[in-house]
Amino acid sequence: MARSDWRLEGEWLKNCNCAWGCPCDFNARPTNGDCKGFLGMHIIKGHFEQTKLDGLSFFVVVHFPGALHEGNGEAQPIVDRKATPEQRDALFQIMSGKHSAEGSLFHIFSMIVTKMHDPIFASVELEFDQEGRNARLMVPGVLESTVQPIKNPVTGAPHRIRVVMPEGFEHIEGEVASADIRSSGAIVFDSKGSHSTLAHVVQTPEGVAA
Repeated sequence: MARSDWRLEGEWLKNCNCAWGCPCDFNARPTNGDCKGFLGMHIIKGHFEQTKLDGLSFFVVVHFPGALHEGNGEAQPIVDRKATPEQRDALFQIMSGKHSAEGSLFHIFSMIVTKMHDPIFASVELEFDQEGRNARLMVPGVLESTVQPIKNPVTGAPHRIRVVMPEGFEHIEGEVASADIRSSGAIVFDSKGSHSTLAHVVQTPEGVAA
């Protein structure tokens, strides 16, 4: 069956409660036993069939009781309130995994999440500097996160780590940084000095294109 035509290009941010480096990227167990975090993007250019998605942002807050591949996760989507009903539906169609190849991000996500909370439509503000490893996400009353470079413990100078995943399903290359997170939606948690990845991503029905 032919898949729907869609493409998302933009600024990708993943922050979680694990130690810097995110064990999940290495098929290891979460640092603290469970995984709490969020991931998503500001779409610079995107579409689902004929529906344009340029300029919108979406994020998904998640909680997994163990390693991600073990499943039993819960998730809550956050979608930019600027999205029209058609754009909201388009984003949910993409996130459903129904229009993605087996083994790609949204297909995997659909298989490991067993509880989906009602989505939140809210103002989403994202400041994003991948090269500088700085970011700030603000969804008032729902999700706040700040990102800064990891600091050298002796000199205090910014410490740079870049992860390259040639077969990654989330991103190919990302900058690793340090995140503070406060989530107060359906999945409540706080984390300080934990993992962040900043990346420029192109997602397609076949998986990551860049």
